[in-house]
Amino acid sequence: MTTKTIDYYLSIVSPYTYLGHQRFVALAKKHSLTVNYKPADIMKVFSVSGGLPVKQRAPQRQAYRLTELQRWRDFLGIPLNPEPKYFPVDDLPATCVVLVAMKAGADPSDLIFRYLRAVWAEDRNVADMATIRAIVKEAGGDDDWVDASQESGVDAQRDANSRDAIGQQVFGAPTYVYNGELFWGQDRLELLAWRLEQG
Repeated sequence: MTTKTIDYYLSIVSPYTYLGHQRFVALAKKHSLTVNYKPADIMKVFSVSGGLPVKQRAPQRQAYRLTELQRWRDFLGIPLNPEPKYFPVDDLPATCVVLVAMKAGADPSDLIFRYLRAVWAEDRNVADMATIRAIVKEAGGDDDWVDASQESGVDAQRDANSRDAIGQQVFGAPTYVYNGELFWGQDRLELLAWRLEQG
């Protein structure tokens, strides 16, 4: 039987990645998908795709974003603070830990979710090394991952993921790429499930 694979472009500080992450992981498990986790620099992706950081968007877009986050929070029953204390926040330090964990052969899904939840439900600073280390411990991970994440060159994989994202025409997070077809946003998971059911 041929193994089905899917590329998962994400940001560990994206609210929509947070809202969709657990549902995506469950969907991937249901369909026995091999997930290629690709944490990327979404600001770099934005720079070539017309996207803007939140604070640079038009006021009406900023207002609607907050409304949407509240609606999805309530609809899904997921704890979420639409205006968390630590956002925007530098995602590179925590992302590098995830990349080291992946290189060590660990399934990164739980660690990713814990960083996402830290930002959007727990008002924790995922750019703070003590917080990063604490979350690794909470996830049952290896403390050495944090030390290794600070070594030179670890961020090269995030840069490679960002280039891959741009090459695949990705323009935001989360994006799921299955058989060359893009599904952008956690609100497209139902369409992804439909496509997977087709085989």
